[in-house]
Amino acid sequence: MKPAFQKQAWLVAVALVTPFACSPLGSAESTESRHATQVALRSRSQPLDPSWPPARGTVTLTEQAPQSVSKLDSGAVLIDFGQVAFGNVELTPPADFEGVVRVRFGEKLADGAIDRTPPGTVRYSEVEVHVTPGSTTIIAPSADERNTQQSGKVTPHGDRTPPAVVTPPEWGVVAPFRWVEIEGAPGSLRAEHIVRRAAFPKHWDEDSAAFECSNETLNRVWELCRYSIKATLFAGIYVDGDRERIPYEADAYLNQLSHYYVDGDGKAARKTFDWLMQHPTWPTEWAPHMVFMAHADLMHNGDADWISQRYESLKSKTLLERCNESGLVISDQKQMRREDIVDWPPSERDGFVRTEVNAVVNAFHLAAVDRMAILAEVAGVTADSIRYKRHAARAKQAFYSQLFDAEAGLFRDGPSVEHHALHANFYPLAFGIAQQRDRQGIVEWLVERGMRCSVYGAQYYLESLFENGAGEAAVKLIVAPGERSWRHMLESDATITWEAWNEAVKPNLDWNHAWGAAPANLLPRFVLGVQPLAPGWSRARICPRPSGLDFARGIVPTPLGPISVDWSRNDNFRLELELPAGMAASVRVPTTPHATGVFVNGEPVAAVARDGYWVLAEDVAGKSVIEVR
Repeated sequence: MKPAFQKQAWLVAVALVTPFACSPLGSAESTESRHATQVALRSRSQPLDPSWPPARGTVTLTEQAPQSVSKLDSGAVLIDFGQVAFGNVELTPPADFEGVVRVRFGEKLADGAIDRTPPGTVRYSEVEVHVTPGSTTIIAPSADERNTQQSGKVTPHGDRTPPAVVTPPEWGVVAPFRWVEIEGAPGSLRAEHIVRRAAFPKHWDEDSAAFECSNETLNRVWELCRYSIKATLFAGIYVDGDRERIPYEADAYLNQLSHYYVDGDGKAARKTFDWLMQHPTWPTEWAPHMVFMAHADLMHNGDADWISQRYESLKSKTLLERCNESGLVISDQKQMRREDIVDWPPSERDGFVRTEVNAVVNAFHLAAVDRMAILAEVAGVTADSIRYKRHAARAKQAFYSQLFDAEAGLFRDGPSVEHHALHANFYPLAFGIAQQRDRQGIVEWLVERGMRCSVYGAQYYLESLFENGAGEAAVKLIVAPGERSWRHMLESDATITWEAWNEAVKPNLDWNHAWGAAPANLLPRFVLGVQPLAPGWSRARICPRPSGLDFARGIVPTPLGPISVDWSRNDNFRLELELPAGMAASVRVPTTPHATGVFVNGEPVAAVARDGYWVLAEDVAGKSVIEVR
């Protein structure tokens, strides 16, 4: 097995972990001179790389005006930028003011002012700076040693963490905040005197994706999740929020899926993939996510060369080296105790009992092997593809014989226990391992159990419901009252998704974690029903799932161009579909009571009724109006 962390640290200048000087632009210590010093320091430890750090060239600082400026009873000025973003501020004081001001940055309010003791890793910091009339001063939050460390941090388990992903030093410190308080500011301070310099993807297109449906809360959830992807791309690759600023494989895959559906740009996913190949992390199930990432890249970009160049390195991510003679992955004591993660944080495991043969670990293994068979064909290694398929067939038989409880109609956590955790069932369902005859019973049980998993696990839990006829239940879970839904985040004034549902399950949670943004991909994939069916989107699958909604419309970006979907249902079902040039689509549309057939652009077409859907016999292309009546 590979070590949990690579021991070689990515060395970068110590200057990067020191706070950014809050000196006026044009002063003796200019931005350019600081940058030159830092580059010189860095060059002693590693070759110059024009793409270092990852954000350079792909992320830019965007100036944003405040949404409001108000005076607090304390005399401080409170500035609201409307949403949390990673950045710092630029202050040009009134011409009649010179002096020292105290500037506070925060993600959370308490009693109308910035919360100075926020929970978990919700951010707060303050700095003092001297400002002079007519000068522009960059004021940055305090630097955090943990999320800028480059030598690695030794964990209580003896592992060394990967280096944090740093941002370009010429930016200064960037940190997440929505509100700024300025104490000691003149009474004439107005909105035009301050701007936020927010780090956003340079080529982000606000109009490239859209989603709207008959449920307004669901619309707000999608927008929250869409913005979460944009705002957390500040580092140029996918990181796990602000606390560590380190890519993790599971976070990266969930970010990748959502990024494809809200912007379509595949560069950040590829950068993150290559980073993680150099800096893998410790959880068992995180390794198969690298296979998932490569397969998702293939389906989105259709680039066989990119896959071929990385194919051999992916073999170590399947967990095959841990398999026994039956084809199932075996865990030793250390893996059972710590590395077989199941879900995170641990309190979200629904009582899962970790054993030598772990249902969740093996579900991920089987899903990775299925995808590796496809990747092997793409890489031109047909013999490997055959071996992967044979292994998968044998291991799936063993999975069923050892883990499926026929009497309960559910999967056990392990062969030696009589416990059926949510996770032991929704992963096999989401990955297509559960046999058709068993799926309905598992789905009904899952719906009855509710959201007994984390925001990470929810990606797969909701996938399993959408894929198996329980879309209405999935939507209800997304917008459910209580503290375990995205509705709760909205009601808590979140503008970026959280790391966990609440502080009770993860006391050190952060408020800027895009692995909690699953609806950004789930809603277009399942409610709009748009997914790639062939590499590079040369062929799409269009299968809207109404999920209790009256209508839904939106745009899905692809490398070939946007896909536009607009469906509505009453007595009949109507779908307006527009595909870009070079794309065909296999279409399935939900049936309606008393429907006798399907019409495309007013003409009857051949279609077969199956499992509540009409399956069109021939692909469609271009613009189509598809009606069930």
